Amino acid sequence: MQSENETYLGLDLSTQKLKAVLLNTRLENVAHAEVKFDSDLPEFRTSGGVNAGAAKNEFYVQPVMWVKALDMVLDRLVVQGGDLSTVMAVSGSAQQHGSLYWSRSGLHTLRNLDADKFLHTQIDDSAFTVHRTPIWMDGTTGEQCEQMEEAVGGRDKMVEITGSKCYERFTGPQIRKVFQQRPDVYRNTERISLVSSFLASIFLGDVAPIDFSDGSGMNLLDIRQRAWSDVCLTACAPNLDAKLGTPVRADSVIGSIGQFFVQRYNFNTGCKVVAFTGDNLSALAGMTIGQDWLALSLGTSDTLMMKLNEPPNLQEGHVLVHPTEDGFMGLLCFRNGSLVRDIFKRAEANDNWENFSELLDSTPRGNFGNMALHFISKEIIPPVKGSLRWNKTSSLESSESARGVLKYSAPQTEIRALVEGQMLTRKAFATEMGFSFGENTRILATGGASANRSILQVCSDVFNAPVYIQQTTEAALVGAAYRAKYVLEKSRGLQRSYYDYVTQLLPEHSVTRVCDPAQDSSDIYDGMLERHSQMVGYLKEHQD
Repeated sequence: MQSENETYLGLDLSTQKLKAVLLNTRLENVAHAEVKFDSDLPEFRTSGGVNAGAAKNEFYVQPVMWVKALDMVLDRLVVQGGDLSTVMAVSGSAQQHGSLYWSRSGLHTLRNLDADKFLHTQIDDSAFTVHRTPIWMDGTTGEQCEQMEEAVGGRDKMVEITGSKCYERFTGPQIRKVFQQRPDVYRNTERISLVSSFLASIFLGDVAPIDFSDGSGMNLLDIRQRAWSDVCLTACAPNLDAKLGTPVRADSVIGSIGQFFVQRYNFNTGCKVVAFTGDNLSALAGMTIGQDWLALSLGTSDTLMMKLNEPPNLQEGHVLVHPTEDGFMGLLCFRNGSLVRDIFKRAEANDNWENFSELLDSTPRGNFGNMALHFISKEIIPPVKGSLRWNKTSSLESSESARGVLKYSAPQTEIRALVEGQMLTRKAFATEMGFSFGENTRILATGGASANRSILQVCSDVFNAPVYIQQTTEAALVGAAYRAKYVLEKSRGLQRSYYDYVTQLLPEHSVTRVCDPAQDSSDIYDGMLERHSQMVGYLKEHQD
C-alpha cells in the first residue's frame, strides 16, 4: 500500500549531463539536480560530454566520469532537499548505443561496495577492460556492419530480425570491433552493459539485465521473439550471450537497491530498482502518448516517434520494442531539421524568427503549387542530398519541367515551401512506417522549434490533426520516474495500462492544444503528398 510521502527517483544520463529528479505520488517535482560533464568534471576534458579519438569519427567516454557524476548528482539532490529515505522505486534513462565492458575485478567491486568511500574511488579504470567506452557518435565500424549483415543473410534479413539495418553506432558492430581488434580484451570481459543497464547495475550492486527496448538498438535482439538472435550473436562475436545475460521487459522490477545506497544515502531497504532503458524510449514514456498520438521532436534534427502494432521492414527507420506496453515503437530521424530552418531564417527573414513566422503566415496553405525539398546535408530518410523546387507547372513529364526552378521570387514563398516540404516528408515516411492517420490522430510537438506556433500550424495542416505541446522539456528524465512509479504499482497488483495510469495522475494542463487543422487541409495536402513522392524519386535518380 502506498503512503503519501513515497517518492520515485528518475535519472537521465544524456550525452552532456546526468540529471536526477524526485517525484511524489502525484508525480510532482520534489527535487531536481544535474551534473554537466564539461564544466563540473573538467578533468575528463570532454567537449559536449564526449572525447574525440585519434581516428576519424571516433568518439568515446571514460566510464569513470559517469560514475563520478553519480556521486555528485545524489549529493546535490540531497542538498536540494531530496529525502532519499522516501524513495520506493528508482529507474533511469540513458543515451542509447554506448557499451561498457566489465572486468572480473570490476564485478567483484560492484558486488562489494564500501559505503564509507565514493563510488568513483571504487569503480575505477580497473573495473573495465575497455577504458574508452564507444558512444552513439562513434562511426568507425563500417566494416563490421557489412560483415554482420552479410553473415545473417543480407540487410533485409537484419532489418527483419532486429528492426534496423546495421548502423555504425549500434552496439553489435561496436562489440565486434573490440573482439576483432583487441581479442584479449574481449576474452577478459566478463559482462557487457549498455549505458542504461550499467547505471542500473550500480544501484543494484550487481550486473543489471539489458531491457528489450534499449536492447533493440544493438542489431542483436530479435524484436519479435524478445530474445537475443542466435544468428546475430554468431555474426557478432563468440560466447556473446553469456557476456550479455538474459534480457528483460522494460517494465520489470530487477531487484532491490544495493546496500551501499542504504548505508551511504539512507535509501529505504525496500526501494525497488526498475529496469533502466534508452533515452528515446524513456522520452516516449515521459510524453505519455497513446495509440493515436504521434510525437514530433523539432530539434537540430527532427525525430518522429510512434506506437506500432506490427514492425514494418523499413531500411532507414528504427523499430524498437515499446517500453511501456505490448507492441513496438517506430523511430524516424530526419537530419535536415532546425539547422535548415535556421539557414532560411538567415537568408530570407533577416535572421529573425518573428520575421520568419510572419512570412510563413502571409502565404496560403499549398503555397500556390510551389513546393520544395531541401536536404542540405545527406538525409537519413530518404537517403538523398540536394534541393529541388517545383512550381505549379513542374512535373515529371519532361526533364526540363522536372528540374523545377532555381529560386522563388519571394521570401515568403521560399519559407512556406521549405516548411511544408519538411512536414510532407515527415508524414510520408510515418505513413510508410505503418502509422495510420485518422480522425483521432493527435500530434505532440517537442523540441526547440515547438515554440514557434506558425511552424506548428503548418504541421497541423499537413498532418490534418490537432497539435499539442507539453509543459515539461525533460521527457526522458520524467519518463524514468513515471516508469519507476508505474512498475512498482504493477508489482503491487495494479491492473491498468501505463498510459491510463499515468495520464490520470497528471494534471489536465500537462499538454496544451495549440493548433487545429484548417477544414480544407486534406484536400490540399493529399495531392501534395503524391507530388512529394515524385520529387523524392527525382532526387534519388539525380544524385551527384
